[in-house]
Amino acid sequence: MLLLIVRYGNAVTLIKITAKPSTIELFVNRLDSVESVLPYEYTAFDFCYDESEKRPSENLGQVLFGERIEPSPYKFSFKKNMECQSVCPKSYNTEKAEDKAKLEFLKKGMLLNYQHHWIVDNMPVTWCYDVEDNQKFCNPGFPIGCYVTDTGRAKDACVVNADFNDKDTFYIFNHVDITIFYHVVENEAAGARLVAAKLEPKSYKHTNWEKPDCTGPPMSLGNKFSGEIKIPYTYSVKFVEDKTIRWASRWDYILESMPHTNIQWFSIMNSLVIVLFLSGMVAMIMLRTLHKDIARYNQMDSVEDAQEEFGWKLVHGDVFRPPRKGMLLSVFLGSGTQIFIMTFVTLFFACLGFLSPANRGALMTCAVVLWVLLGTPAGYVAARYYKSFGGEKWKTNVLLTAFLCPGWVNEEINNSFELKVVFADFFVMNLILWGEGSSAAMPFGTLVAILALWFCISVPLTFIGAYFGFKKSGIEHPVRTNQIPRQIPEQSFYTKPLPGIVMGGILPFGCIFIQLFFILNSIWSHQMYYMFGFLFLVFIILLITCSEATILLCYFHLCAEDYHWQWRSFLTSGFTAVYFLVYAIHYFFSKLQISGLASTILYFGYTMIMALIFFLFTGTIGFFACFWFVTKIYSVVKVD
Repeated sequence: MLLLIVRYGNAVTLIKITAKPSTIELFVNRLDSVESVLPYEYTAFDFCYDESEKRPSENLGQVLFGERIEPSPYKFSFKKNMECQSVCPKSYNTEKAEDKAKLEFLKKGMLLNYQHHWIVDNMPVTWCYDVEDNQKFCNPGFPIGCYVTDTGRAKDACVVNADFNDKDTFYIFNHVDITIFYHVVENEAAGARLVAAKLEPKSYKHTNWEKPDCTGPPMSLGNKFSGEIKIPYTYSVKFVEDKTIRWASRWDYILESMPHTNIQWFSIMNSLVIVLFLSGMVAMIMLRTLHKDIARYNQMDSVEDAQEEFGWKLVHGDVFRPPRKGMLLSVFLGSGTQIFIMTFVTLFFACLGFLSPANRGALMTCAVVLWVLLGTPAGYVAARYYKSFGGEKWKTNVLLTAFLCPGWVNEEINNSFELKVVFADFFVMNLILWGEGSSAAMPFGTLVAILALWFCISVPLTFIGAYFGFKKSGIEHPVRTNQIPRQIPEQSFYTKPLPGIVMGGILPFGCIFIQLFFILNSIWSHQMYYMFGFLFLVFIILLITCSEATILLCYFHLCAEDYHWQWRSFLTSGFTAVYFLVYAIHYFFSKLQISGLASTILYFGYTMIMALIFFLFTGTIGFFACFWFVTKIYSVVKVD
């Protein structure tokens, strides 16, 4: 008797292998491409599929990412090698409109290099092949097929086989050689564990599809082919015992083909240099310049013939004057606080390994649940600062906080708000995905569930937070505000708002742009992201950099007797999102091969959502840092 430990998701099953070996199931996931933003379900391409079994349940994160895991007809028994087993044949007649549409869609998938994603025991089945310098690259996916152009140029995977040489011809990979690695667990009563799964796609034009032998020329399909064609699908499977791969490190063979560690350390060192530079500047201001200013101001107050005030102390009566559009700023601060806490907690759990790629969809599920539950701090922060700004329309404030996040408000119309921009943008993107028949389109039931979470949980929690925020007294400032605002003197070019805001976002962006490249790769190039430790460290560096850069510019503007620091501090660090947007546009044109109007609209639509969220996140960091700095310096000087 042998015990086979089969694990799918978080479920672990012990299967006794007696006279009849245990069946191992292979699951199929969505198909995607680096040349298109539109993923499709496995059944959309008319492959062989199993209608008798139910698809496994998916969590919220998997649905939002468009994952559609389904059972497959590829079934085999543990330690039972098989050669050239038939799965099913598919026949197409171009004289029939339905068959012609299926065949054209299959050609389109090969032309855009759509990739299969198969799963065995919750592990991605990888295709490993040799690249330059005798290194091996393992891709957690393999192509449907490939295309040789009318000029004879082999595209994508067609370069792996010299027999793929007919011009203007498609070659479909209708056969896979699957190799499953396992090791015997000696201390668990003769149990066995699957530790790796690899395959090699091949193309065979079977002469006898009822009894295939997996030999002969490749399965070709002319671009202008007409008539009837039959595509038989086959597979072979082999089991290999490997004692070197441990269960805990069975994903490492995939990650070894992504040698980004050196680049990550370079990114961290680059960011640390920027942080050290900014920290030195802030320390110089705080310990030398600012310390001298405070000592001189306090000494002047004790002298009878004190000279007239100058510099940043001169605006002490206006520095805490409520900003214009305080309603909008307070709502942005509440939403930014919600996003900040959500990001921090999600990355912290990811660093602990709870949200690793093995837990499919866990990262997005955690982020959405946290966002819903963090309505209380969002409402509290928005209400508290709105009250400190002297606002009285508390109903409008709490409604905007609950429904904006992020959105836009027309303050010319009292007590009105529009549907939040993120949801509206997401809904439009979802309509495009529905129209294209993509698996990334959110099902109607899931859309209703998201709205229920928003209205039934997030909104009430926001109201609770706002209640406590308005119940507390306003934030006490260390100095009184004058009734008549002071006139701001003519500013030089460098102390005007726009140049300072533009310059303030450069240094924070310089800390994250390398890490941003890997994040965009994982989203749009479908590469696995696993470096959450580096990401969390860069996140902390981003917080420090945004805070220090904003404090520096805030001090310079106060010295120039410009006391409008509230919106400027928010926009200074928030301008990092503009650089993020510019970099995303550069990434689209220089790194991606996306084609098609729908894919282009989806890319920029989702990028705008990310930029808006990043704007609120970084802007909130800058405001809180500057608020702390201004409160601190004006609380240690003597004011008449």
